[in-house]
Amino acid sequence: MGWPTLLLDWMMPSDDEFPQTLCNCLALRQASRHVTQFYDQALAPSGIRTTQYSILHRVHAQGPKTVNELAEQLVMDPSTLTHNLRPLLKEGLVVLQVGTDRRRRAVALTPQGQATHRRARVLWLRAQAEFERVFGSTEAAALRQTMQNIVRTALANGESRPPKPARKRRE
Repeated sequence: MGWPTLLLDWMMPSDDEFPQTLCNCLALRQASRHVTQFYDQALAPSGIRTTQYSILHRVHAQGPKTVNELAEQLVMDPSTLTHNLRPLLKEGLVVLQVGTDRRRRAVALTPQGQATHRRARVLWLRAQAEFERVFGSTEAAALRQTMQNIVRTALANGESRPPKPARKRRE
């Protein structure tokens, strides 16, 4: 049995194992944990977890960001991000640079962090392709769009309005 076959078995538990829930929060958290475990397993040879990869990739793609900017972009509480940064700082993968305002610190990749990101990126791309193979690329794209729509709502602010529909372009 090869890796993809084992993965398929692992990703597709029986309906009896996981009965459907009516709670949106529970369903999202279960799916999130399941997918996170899959990506963590795929990234393990790089020495980082998916939460750390997300940080490294964002800083790699956009350059140094303050903790607050990065937390906002990753939809995290700044204290949670600081907690997730500790092992990256300890391992020398990121540094906190002093900004123009000495009170502000920006997260930046070190050369070692760049190398780790390159190694992890290859593993992430494989995991991404495998997820889309198992789940379906159309379904995966629709899932990402749905998750983005959820993030754009004001639910965390106590508001329950649905996101505004995208405007249709006039031709």
